[in-house]
Amino acid sequence: MTLKYLNKDFSAGVAVFLVTLPLCLGIALASGAPLFSGLLAGIVGGIVVTLFSGSEISVSGPAAGLTVIVFDSIQRLGSYPNFLMAVVLAGVIQFLLGWLKAGRLSSFVPSSVISGMLVAIGIVIILKQIPHALGWDADYEGEFEFSQADQRNTFSEIIEALSHPNAGAILISVFCLGLIAWWDYSAKRGIKFFKTIPGGVVVILVGVILNQLLALWFPAMSLKEESHLVRVPLIRDWTDAKAAFNFPAFEILANPQVYISALTLAIVGSIESLFSLEAADKLDTRRRISSPNQELKAQGIGNVVSGLIGGLPLTLVAIRTSVNVYSGAQTRLSSFIHGLLMLLAVFCIPQLLNYIPLACLAALLISVGYKLAKVEIFKKMYREGSDQFIPFIITVLAIVFTDLLIGLAIGLIVGMIYIVYTNNLSAISVGRDKETVLIWFKKDVSFLNKAHLKEVLAALKPGDYVFVDGLRAQFIDHDIFTTLEEFEADAPLRGIQVEFKGITRRKIAKQKSNAIIQKTIIGE
Repeated sequence: MTLKYLNKDFSAGVAVFLVTLPLCLGIALASGAPLFSGLLAGIVGGIVVTLFSGSEISVSGPAAGLTVIVFDSIQRLGSYPNFLMAVVLAGVIQFLLGWLKAGRLSSFVPSSVISGMLVAIGIVIILKQIPHALGWDADYEGEFEFSQADQRNTFSEIIEALSHPNAGAILISVFCLGLIAWWDYSAKRGIKFFKTIPGGVVVILVGVILNQLLALWFPAMSLKEESHLVRVPLIRDWTDAKAAFNFPAFEILANPQVYISALTLAIVGSIESLFSLEAADKLDTRRRISSPNQELKAQGIGNVVSGLIGGLPLTLVAIRTSVNVYSGAQTRLSSFIHGLLMLLAVFCIPQLLNYIPLACLAALLISVGYKLAKVEIFKKMYREGSDQFIPFIITVLAIVFTDLLIGLAIGLIVGMIYIVYTNNLSAISVGRDKETVLIWFKKDVSFLNKAHLKEVLAALKPGDYVFVDGLRAQFIDHDIFTTLEEFEADAPLRGIQVEFKGITRRKIAKQKSNAIIQKTIIGE
């Protein structure tokens, strides 16, 4: 880690710390785990994973995408210590996946899907924070799913919040939103004071001061109830300190269920981390390329450590990474600082943290959500064509109306379908000049192009002179050659003349021979 960008990294680290704290508590609550388990995972994600990570600007910690899996695993394994053993094993599996270089699979994710993921995260952040900004704090921080077990969904929660507005929360959130906008504008104009002082810290301090002033002058408007404030469990004595930690029960290793839970955590956590790593590289203003294999190893080490001390499983988290980037982070020092601040604050000044209103945190997150989901991004993707825009917009809608993992899976399937579709169309070009038709193989043609080729050949008319040029194709599939051979035989019956160039059986035989030689050389 370098200290060259200490000022920017410290500011970003503080901002990420302030946002991460309630998210860790909320995810632990939703997972049915001890509250401290979320905080411990956040600390490990910041201090341990950062040291081994493949990325300079990513942030790791407990993830909302794993809450259902964690909750079900705790129930299935019978106790939280039993579950911790599954977390440790999941970490070992992730490390092995990194060692086996399984991270390279992330390179096959279409960029349109990654762009859709980032925009969807921005939209979900805004939608999920609106109730908190209005003072309706019925749901935990860190919730990401569209539908909840209580039959509510994202939109019904907003409607409910609108019907129960809290004047104090609205005042704080609106004032803090205005302050963030002004601070960012002043920083962009190059005013040194605003570039040096972290805006996130100022927003939180102003939120706390505003709430205290309301309590002094307008008690009815102040946010006094615990549900409206950050609630960090207090460590008052040695008993509380010991209760903060849980340790894995090694006897559960005799139960096959622990290995099933571990494998599930490892696979789902790895997928989320790899997708988020691709998103982090896309956000990185310095366009650095991260190592996915190194990231899997780092996540594995982090999960082993987290499981051994009682923390939740962790992943690389796109939301916190976004906060980190938009707060000016330059190196991994910012994530390390966020973890260190978590450790010091949780065990040294939890009482002070409990004065922070969720409404001012909502303002901070809404500003990040807006930066992720700007209208300009939609316009840019639309200009790039339907093959980019359709997978992008489907990914956005799928994530917003389901959750991150399901939405990504849907977006990935649609993206892959479009890749195959556009590849098929672009491999074969057709030109017509009166009765002369040129069928041009611009690149390799496989059996996937067969349907398109048959459509082209079927559309030819009597009297056409057809010239099929395969000189540019390095590979011509046997099915394609057979289709052309059958067309050549039937062409006189249809009144069509045909000529081939660069398409012979010798070429196909030569290709097969070269493939065999290549396999022999590389030892396959």
